[in-house]
Order: sequence, then C-alpha cells, then structure tokens
Amino acid sequence: MRIVFLGAPGAGKGTQARLIAEKHHIPQISTGDILRAAVREGTPLGVEAKGYMDRGELVPDALMVDLIRDRIGCDDCLKGYILDGFPRTLEQARALDAMLAEVGSPLQVAIDFSVPTEELVRRLSGRRVCRACGASFHLVSAPPSKEGVCDHCGGELYQRPDDNVETVSKRLDVYHAQTAPITAYYREKGLLYPVDGMRGIDEIQADLEQVLLSRK
Repeated sequence: MRIVFLGAPGAGKGTQARLIAEKHHIPQISTGDILRAAVREGTPLGVEAKGYMDRGELVPDALMVDLIRDRIGCDDCLKGYILDGFPRTLEQARALDAMLAEVGSPLQVAIDFSVPTEELVRRLSGRRVCRACGASFHLVSAPPSKEGVCDHCGGELYQRPDDNVETVSKRLDVYHAQTAPITAYYREKGLLYPVDGMRGIDEIQADLEQVLLSRK
C-alpha cells in the first residue's frame, strides 16, 4: 500500500503509522528521516540539501520530492510505504503526485486524522521530555511516577518551548491553513479517508485495516 498520513501534531498519526508499518512490513517515511539519512550518507541530494539547511533555509519542494523518489526506490518500499509529514502544502501534493505518476506508482489512499483543536492543544501542551534521555511523558495520559522526574533515568523533565499553549495554538493555526487545501485536493481525487482521532487506538487501527483492505 502507498499511503499518505495527514493530521496535525498530536492527532495520533505517528502511533498508527508505526502499527501499520510493523504489521504490513512497510516503512514509515518522514521527511526529517530522509533528510538526515541523505546528509549523513553524503549523497548528491544530501549534499545539496545540507547547503540549504546550513544556511537556515527551507529545503525546496523539488529537492524534497527528489529525495522521496530516491527513498521509495529502495527495496523495503516494494510492498508500499507510509509518507508521514509530507505533503504539507497543496504545491507539495501536486509535485508528489506528478513524480509518482512518472514512476508508475500513484498513491492509493490519504488518511486524514481529525482531532478538535482544543484536544490537540491539551495533548501537546501536556507533553514533558527528559533532558537526559529524551523520553516523553504526558501530564494526563502518561504521567511520570514522580512529578518532574524521568521514570527511565531519573533525569529532569521539562516542557519544550514549542509545547507551551500559545506556541502550540499558533502552530496549529498554520497547519490548518496549509493543509485545508490538501484535504480538498485528495478528496476530489477520491483518495481521502477521514479518521476520527478521538477514538481509542485499537478502534482506529481496526478501521484503518478495513480501509487498506478495500484499497488493495
């Protein structure tokens, strides 16, 4: 299956992507992972991308699409893949579709995880991260045994600057403004499947399995 996962930060798409990737033995691909791997390996595209990153500039859409083309050409993508975090804009969605048409492997489904903004703010602003080992906790859904202390290594837990309520709200405003056209685009193409991200993990997983089965 060739899948795109859409959804705001905190919507739960990462959890579902991992479950599907493990069950169906297909990779979960994020643009961040692609960039880091290409830069680390020193590929021609990685060297080009590093130049933009070193200057503090965004990697152009065309270069990101080329990086994705290289990644999905790997053997572990023969059975499919999950694109997580790309596309983020309508222009990226169109460029991705054009590239996939060139290689003869168009997307089969775009899963859109929907969660109310108020819940997303609650989920993201409640996150706490260990300064020492990077373990993540949540004050409501997965609190540490001792307030402010990591269960794993005893390190200090802190709230990342981009997880405070004001910053989270701004991030979500930007996300919704950018992605609203994408969901409409995939809906018009008959690829969009909306998912209620407020349900339990197992219930969402069962729903997604039915969708994937119907799209094979």
